[in-house]
Amino acid sequence: MSSAKAAGRPQLAPGKVVRIVFIALVCDLLAFTMPLPLFPRLINDFVEKETAAGFTVSLCALVRSLTPDSRLGSYVSLTRPATPNAPIPQNATLLSHTLSFVRTVRKTLFSYSSLAPLSEVANSRWDLTLLGGLLASLFSLCQFIISPHLGALSDRYGRRPVLLFSMVGNVLSGAFWLFANSFGMYAVSRVIGGLSEGNVQLSIAVISDVTSPETRSKSLALVGVAFSIAFTLGPSLGAYFASRTIGVGSVINVFGREIALNGYAVPAAGTLILLLIETAYLAACLPETRWYKEGKEDEKVDGKKVTPTGPPRTLEERKTRLKELQSIHLWFLYFFSGAEFTLTFLTYNLFNYTNAQNGKLLGFIGILSSLLQGGYVRRRGATPDGPQKLARAGVMTCAISLILLTILPHVGGMGGWSSSASILLYTASAGLAFVSATVVNSLNALASLECSATTLEGEAGKEIDKGWALGTFRSKGQLGRALGPLVATVMYWILGPSYAYGFAACGATAVGYKVSRMGKPKRAKGIKGSKEL
Repeated sequence: MSSAKAAGRPQLAPGKVVRIVFIALVCDLLAFTMPLPLFPRLINDFVEKETAAGFTVSLCALVRSLTPDSRLGSYVSLTRPATPNAPIPQNATLLSHTLSFVRTVRKTLFSYSSLAPLSEVANSRWDLTLLGGLLASLFSLCQFIISPHLGALSDRYGRRPVLLFSMVGNVLSGAFWLFANSFGMYAVSRVIGGLSEGNVQLSIAVISDVTSPETRSKSLALVGVAFSIAFTLGPSLGAYFASRTIGVGSVINVFGREIALNGYAVPAAGTLILLLIETAYLAACLPETRWYKEGKEDEKVDGKKVTPTGPPRTLEERKTRLKELQSIHLWFLYFFSGAEFTLTFLTYNLFNYTNAQNGKLLGFIGILSSLLQGGYVRRRGATPDGPQKLARAGVMTCAISLILLTILPHVGGMGGWSSSASILLYTASAGLAFVSATVVNSLNALASLECSATTLEGEAGKEIDKGWALGTFRSKGQLGRALGPLVATVMYWILGPSYAYGFAACGATAVGYKVSRMGKPKRAKGIKGSKEL
């Protein structure tokens, strides 16, 4: 029985519930995106501290002369020079072991690479960037493991308690980062965050609980809007807060006792505050929605009764279609996230882009994606066949954008620049913005609609649990997001960018073909009088 019914409280209108979810999701995703541009700097900060403390000398060889404004220089001058192949000392930490592994991988890849050798400065910078990518993949792998379980728990105990429980884990993750004085402690915070991040999938489940199939796609588009807002503002906020400090040298005095904070305590504190606000807001405002429509035969939309639509199909037929959608989600994010991760590599190799120029390019993608989400995608997705058409158009646009990136090195030339290259790069980026605005959100809508589709009369009690289904769906996507950047990076450094993006373009084309072949759900054999979706 739902908590709302047990307490005799009236249920909130669907629009109010969706609004609550949207506000909470923006807070959650801002907290998630703020540290994204800081990964190399965070690792650099840990290197600085470990070098100053005398933990390892070989770290200096890995990170000296990282950037013109590196804060490591004063410490490097205090240590003896380290050779490129310096052995790892006995007192080496997790960070030195990990960076040594990354350096070995990078050197191995370049021994087979057709690209021109990079300078020591560039090598050191990419070592840290790749380690940042490993941290991101670690987070996605944790999501791959936990997402189905969080969904199943929400089916059994309700969305609200599971969401609030996951928020406790997120707050704990933010606190670990705030007080992380070692790379190991920060890695633990990422693991805790990955294993407790359930806001996105549970938000989709909540919206699916309270909306009708006719209005769901339009409401779920707000999830994409929240992503676009966060990925546009979050990294900039993180970079801005990174230049601020708390206390003297990130050390505060509490009741006469000095407590050392993380070197980037201000963005960590900002993330923690956002998560605390989100937790309090959800606890105060979000109702239980798992049993939202229990006992209701029809739903009213704009004062009119709406009878659930969809062709009668067996439970197995619907599960088969969900598996198709899971496969599409996995392979799309596998190819797309790999290209997305290596885009800044490409702009650096081709045009020597600075961090500011890369920020401008990524900001262009984020803003355009936000505009598309708030307008075109919401309107188009509200039509009966809108989500599938948007998914198909988005995947094929992804393939076209990757083809443009494939030929970009032959237009601009490695290390060169031209107006043609600029137009090509921003055209491909505009395509990627359209992809970000359409595909994942549309696939989420299709998976959610499949859970709510009408079943055969004889199987009326055999419903697919939304939480488990959407959790498994997200799990597959996170697996693709974890593996895609790793494979794309290997291909990029060994074969070159054209081969890496060409491979991704072929993969995206295959995914687009699978989406187009999926077609509309068919009615079960022997059932008359039903219409296709």
